[in-house]
Amino acid sequence: MKMMDLFKSMTIAGVALSSYAHVHNHSLIKGSENTHPFIVIGSDMAQTSKSLSTFTVIEDHGDSQIAIVDGSEKGELSHIAHVDHKRCGGYFAFETLENAQSFVNDSKGNKNAQNVVFADYNLDQRELVEEKISLADELSIRNTILKLSSFHNRYYKSETGVQSQAWLKSHWEKLTEHRKDIKVEFFNHSSWDQPSVVATIEGTEKSDEIIVIGGHADSIAGWWGQAGKKAPGADDNASGTATFTEVLRVLAESGYQPKKTVQFMAYAAEEVGLLGSKDIARSYKRANKNVVGVLQLDMTNFNGSSSDISIINDYTNEAQNTFLKNLIDTYLKDLTWASSSCGYACSDHASWTSQGYPASIPFEAQKNDMNSRIHTANDTIEQSGGTAEHALKFAKLALAYVIELDN
Repeated sequence: MKMMDLFKSMTIAGVALSSYAHVHNHSLIKGSENTHPFIVIGSDMAQTSKSLSTFTVIEDHGDSQIAIVDGSEKGELSHIAHVDHKRCGGYFAFETLENAQSFVNDSKGNKNAQNVVFADYNLDQRELVEEKISLADELSIRNTILKLSSFHNRYYKSETGVQSQAWLKSHWEKLTEHRKDIKVEFFNHSSWDQPSVVATIEGTEKSDEIIVIGGHADSIAGWWGQAGKKAPGADDNASGTATFTEVLRVLAESGYQPKKTVQFMAYAAEEVGLLGSKDIARSYKRANKNVVGVLQLDMTNFNGSSSDISIINDYTNEAQNTFLKNLIDTYLKDLTWASSSCGYACSDHASWTSQGYPASIPFEAQKNDMNSRIHTANDTIEQSGGTAEHALKFAKLALAYVIELDN
């Protein structure tokens, strides 16, 4: 190595170690903003994040990098993801460097799973699908959006962020109280108070095969003082949460009994590093659970593009994406779809993809046409015309997805 190169390497290493010490010496108690200082971030977003004073890259892994960033700048990091990269999320966060390195290595091993066929994607349940999608109701979705967006915010470390999840759990319990085969539970996380909420419909024949439909339940506004800021998050992501809540309602009330186990997941703490979904996906992988399909619903109600539904084609499963397009063409013929990209760690589907599970995300618009009012106090249902008409399209698609994949 040349002397100049050696000097540069020593300088970079010194900066990284100094920054690591700066973060590591902060208290890592529950509730601290520095509980997850290590992040895995896409290389493109890492470049634009270098303006942050505490952001330092530790390891370069090609399309992703391991970095550290102080908790005080996590909100601004999310702001960069939305404004500069049109992503909801943008990175994975970890408590230790070892966990971040382990995650990168696991992700590399599972990368080829994006091109694998995981299930029989033939369509042969027309009568059943058409019956169920006719039951999906716009007003039901709208009312759930209005309730969730009425909380001051749903930030993962705020009191209202915990309260909103408690309300959602109670709401799901009421929707399913007549069904003995459905249970609703909290999935608690060790480093923050906001739980994820999971509803499970037990399969009658192949209960070990699991279909997951989910989206994040937290909300955020601005890039400082997040716990106190008003963040209605009507589109991001009360809309997605309300959409799969409607799927749960239709299946429960209509008496549908799936052959495979179907789980609905409202993830905590997505906006600060996909924390909730990462916890769940990794726990499922460690338990060798057989997840045959994951559908992510993150922002479904802002109709910003000429096409109705955008199918995200990066960091998702190719065969399952084709399945979604075929579902639209077959059962929702009045709708149009287009392909789009979203980037590294764009939303919770990436947590499942990184663990080798087949995941897809149908999105409300093309990347550059998404709702520009998210992450502000103005993310209200009025930005979507005051109705849930656009979200209704996604509820119908999700119902078709569950029924065809189940059969």
